Amino acid sequence: MERDNETSGSRAWPKITLVTPVFNSVRYIEQTIQSVISQQYPNLEYFIVDGGSTDGTLDVIRKYERELSGWTSEPDNGMYDALNRGFDRSSGGIMGWISATDMLHTGSLFVVGSVFKALPEVEWITARPTGFTEDGMAVAVSRSLKRWSRWRFLAGSNRYIQQESTFWRRGLWERAGKHVDASRREGSDFELWARFFRYAQLYSVDALIGGFRVHPDSLSLEDPGKMRRIHDEIIATELKLTRWGPALAMFQRMTRGILKVPVLNVLWRNTVMSALVRFPGPDWAPVIRYRNHKWTIR
Repeated sequence: MERDNETSGSRAWPKITLVTPVFNSVRYIEQTIQSVISQQYPNLEYFIVDGGSTDGTLDVIRKYERELSGWTSEPDNGMYDALNRGFDRSSGGIMGWISATDMLHTGSLFVVGSVFKALPEVEWITARPTGFTEDGMAVAVSRSLKRWSRWRFLAGSNRYIQQESTFWRRGLWERAGKHVDASRREGSDFELWARFFRYAQLYSVDALIGGFRVHPDSLSLEDPGKMRRIHDEIIATELKLTRWGPALAMFQRMTRGILKVPVLNVLWRNTVMSALVRFPGPDWAPVIRYRNHKWTIR
């Protein structure tokens, strides 16, 4: 089912496409939906793509059907396949997704829309990482605002780009291949970021956009070691496409070897890896902050 929610009054705001992939998440999906629609963002295209839930999730979706741009329920090949199905139907100039267990912060869609409206040169943003408890309480906000660089990302620092807080322009999505890699069950957001880095800087926004809910069924918390191995594989593939790939690949091999030695592990993390995260450089993208009633890059 699908509807068009763009009116003449809403066109002052950029059209945001948001997709929620879901499968058997009746415990969390209502809070996720409410975190989106309660904002009343005037130019939102919101799709829910269900993989054939049998636990009552569909009853919740139907409850909010009038607030959605469309929804489907049919078997799919996992979350990333569901995302591709949702994005293939979409038309918003700004894109992002929020999983069925996670939530947006109050007013965050207005943050996203106003940033992209004010700063046409910005193609890709993320905000302060935040976290929710299993019951939906916002209990964690990162004190530091990370700065991003493609080569530092590929070198192994600053790997965690919070997907719930990340939005991008459709033009970047199209240049990067117009898809999320659906060949794996987890880690494909990381692979998408690696492709995005080929074409655009990632800007940090000093604001709250989305948050990750810690819960027992989280794929990313299920096996952290497996996630690191997936990330390493993705980076190894990406390094083959970069000018400095061989040097960065050698650095990564050296890092993995050093981290296996307990005496050197802490020293390496607190010096070399810490410097990659904290030491300023011309490769860092600027930070976007709200000052004097407008978004500025500094």
